[in-house]
Amino acid sequence: MAMVTAIVLIKAEVTHIPETAQAIAQIEQVSEVYSVTGEFDLVAMVRVRDHDELGDVIPGKVNRVPGVTHTETHIAFRTYSRHDLEAAFALGYPDSA
Repeated sequence: MAMVTAIVLIKAEVTHIPETAQAIAQIEQVSEVYSVTGEFDLVAMVRVRDHDELGDVIPGKVNRVPGVTHTETHIAFRTYSRHDLEAAFALGYPDSA
């Protein structure tokens, strides 16, 4: 089953960033939370079964975490990963040294 991935950029109260990040990380549909530099304070990766579920998770859970002041959500439509490429080219042969 394909999952929907959303990248959620989060502005948080500066004095509460660690606590806010920990609370967001406890949300079941959140796979990772990163503390970042720049315009936003945190980036959360949200993975759900369908687009409708995003409405429950982002405004219903992430935005309600104490310390969150603003979110911006980006929906991923294709994933590019070095790990995916390695798996695609692996043929099951041992690496030659």
